[in-house]
Amino acid sequence: MTTTGAHQEGTGAPARTWLWWGRRRSVALDAGLGLLSAFECAWEGARFAEKTGLPVPLGVLFGLLVGSVLVLRRRWPIAVVLVGLATTPAEMGYLMGIVGLYTLAASEVPRRITVTLSGMSLAATMIVSFVRVRQDVRASGLADPGVWYVPVMAAMVSVGVTLPPVLFGLYIGARRRLMESLRERADSLEQELSLLADRAEQRAQWARTEERTRIAREMHDVVAHRVSLMVVHAAALQAVALKDPQKAVKNAALVGDMGRQALTELREMLGVLRSADGDRPASAPAPLASVAAAASAAAAAAAAEDGPCIADVEDLVGQSRQAGTVVELAVHGEPREYAPEVEQTAFRVVQEALTNVHKHAAGAKVTVRLGHREGEVAMQVENGAPDTDGTAADADLPSGGNGLVGMRERVMALGGVFVSGPTDAGGFRVSAVLPVDRPVPAEPAPEEPAGRSAAAPPR
Repeated sequence: MTTTGAHQEGTGAPARTWLWWGRRRSVALDAGLGLLSAFECAWEGARFAEKTGLPVPLGVLFGLLVGSVLVLRRRWPIAVVLVGLATTPAEMGYLMGIVGLYTLAASEVPRRITVTLSGMSLAATMIVSFVRVRQDVRASGLADPGVWYVPVMAAMVSVGVTLPPVLFGLYIGARRRLMESLRERADSLEQELSLLADRAEQRAQWARTEERTRIAREMHDVVAHRVSLMVVHAAALQAVALKDPQKAVKNAALVGDMGRQALTELREMLGVLRSADGDRPASAPAPLASVAAAASAAAAAAAAEDGPCIADVEDLVGQSRQAGTVVELAVHGEPREYAPEVEQTAFRVVQEALTNVHKHAAGAKVTVRLGHREGEVAMQVENGAPDTDGTAADADLPSGGNGLVGMRERVMALGGVFVSGPTDAGGFRVSAVLPVDRPVPAEPAPEEPAGRSAAAPPR
């Protein structure tokens, strides 16, 4: 025989597929049934030939050919049943008829064809049984058993031969289809679980990346401003150390104060991050998203309790003035309390904008505007052109290009609007508007994480 492909057995190893049989044991089963059916039909064909006066070898050969058709039952079940029907008048092929009806009922043949052929087989078997029973009754020489005996016996024989294989075949076919449906459903559920696991992994990875970015932004905002002021004061201290000792002492004291404030804020932030992971044992590995979730919750709690607010902007402006920068503060509208995240974001925007002035526009005049409006709070920090006459000390502060990116991310996270860019006078302007009544937009899906803006120039 030739092979037509490969078939996966239950063990997972590829098995050879023989013609229309999927497994080797199916070939052996059908071959055995075909051999039994051929012997049965040969024996019944010999008897039929004796009764009709035909040559016995012809009847045997005919029976062998007819019985061997049962081997094709899986491929052509309708043909097997039709051959069984055709040989019913010769009282041949009982095994072929029973197995053929079972195979037909268990196959994917339309139900109307199964019902039609089953009815034809029932009728043919009843007719043959009726004739045979009546002949046996007459040949026995017994008294007349009654008009009901022959029909009842013929009906019992035909029903007993036809109905059980059909019902059993219908049951096996329904069970097979149910098992295939359950197997497909299990495979589908396994694929869905795999997709959900991959999606959860992506969400956890995205959350951890976003949290690292947020922590880096917090560290930048907390430390960069203080350190920038310290560098500015140190540069001024170096410039006036010999000319004005008293001013040098004052600048040195300011540098110490700035350093202590920076260390205090840094210690508070690190304490919050440690407390977020403090309940988990040191030997237990953190889940995929637990670090990000805990850090976010701790940071939110810290912002609500100890975070800066809009009222601290005045102190922020005072610190810049002490560093020698001319800063004008203008407040429009009636100040009021806002949500902690709005208060902190507004403060950080002004803080980072002033830090950028110290880095990139030493000696420039700065204007800070705060606007308290209905449903929103606005802030704007605008500086003039940098000092080019050499009167301002150049602190030579490094820039990582993350200041504007961090401000934009903070404002966009609250659903606000952020605009920055150079002015016509050669300075730079940073403007932001934060909603105070609208809900904060939901976090983006992990497939489309909120990326950093590439349009903002580094500051």
